[in-house]
Amino acid sequence: MRKILIVLALAFSSQFALAQEGVPVYLDYLTDNYYLLHPSMAGAASCGKVRSTIRQQWFDQEDAPNLQTLSFNTAIGENSGIGAILFNDKNGYHSQTGGYISYAYHLQVGGGFEDLNRLSFGVNVGLVQSRLDESDFDLTDFDPIITGVLRSDSYFNVDIGASYFYKEFYAHMTVKNAIFQNREIYSEGFESTNQRRYIATLGYLFAPRNSKWQWEPSFLYQRTDRTEEQFMDFNAKAYYDLNDNSVLYLGASYRQSFDGAEFVNGTSIQEQNLSLLSPLLGIKHKNFTFAYTYSYQFGEIKFASGGFHQITLGIDFLCTKDRWSCNCPAVNL
Repeated sequence: MRKILIVLALAFSSQFALAQEGVPVYLDYLTDNYYLLHPSMAGAASCGKVRSTIRQQWFDQEDAPNLQTLSFNTAIGENSGIGAILFNDKNGYHSQTGGYISYAYHLQVGGGFEDLNRLSFGVNVGLVQSRLDESDFDLTDFDPIITGVLRSDSYFNVDIGASYFYKEFYAHMTVKNAIFQNREIYSEGFESTNQRRYIATLGYLFAPRNSKWQWEPSFLYQRTDRTEEQFMDFNAKAYYDLNDNSVLYLGASYRQSFDGAEFVNGTSIQEQNLSLLSPLLGIKHKNFTFAYTYSYQFGEIKFASGGFHQITLGIDFLCTKDRWSCNCPAVNL
């Protein structure tokens, strides 16, 4: 029964965690960390950035999905950026650990030195180790595929992406896992299970004159190549200037999957799509960042009543004061 519940949890609540090779796409990017999704953001900001994220689902459940990430990126010269990402992702019997190094090139396509009008290109090169712990599986129910031990496999892959900034407008496009790779612990030598993903982000910042408030709607779309899973995030953030080098930001994100999982309700078969509402709250004081995000799942089928908690900590370094003349928190905050 416990394994059945775990399967339902993966289908309805884990945001395609098994399909997300590499760093899963949660909401880390909204807490001042677009670099975690898009390698073209390496060194794009006016400061170097170190960000750490801890995410935990269902505190009262054993083997619940959890994720830890540590990333840094900084500019080198006027046109280049470098970065690195380490992550550990665990989901029931499945886990993956890996690291990436990044390079980005930023091309000024118009305006002067302080005018934000840039096209950026970036690449991640990484190594990921996937693990499947079969030591707790019931070996009396014979299955030739189950070995009863901890199995692991490592693979190399790359992400490629591009970004465009024009004043308060921004757009990103990234292809994750651009090279198909077999992971023998899942594919057993057959078709590759490595999932190529396409991620696109679009946003704009509204900054009324003589106001301490700024408003930033944005969207994120993801599609997984072979399984054709899709979802979209609808985001709204607000920034409030607290003076004394401090900015408070708050917002919410609504995630809607375009694909559902079927379940039996009485005598009928129904389908439920993943739907999440995630409020977030953060503060930037001088060079330090703290943010908290909570995700609440909608739907009739839930694994547990608890939500998904995420904490982000960050520090900036080597800052260039007022590098850009726009109100553009993705590169100036």
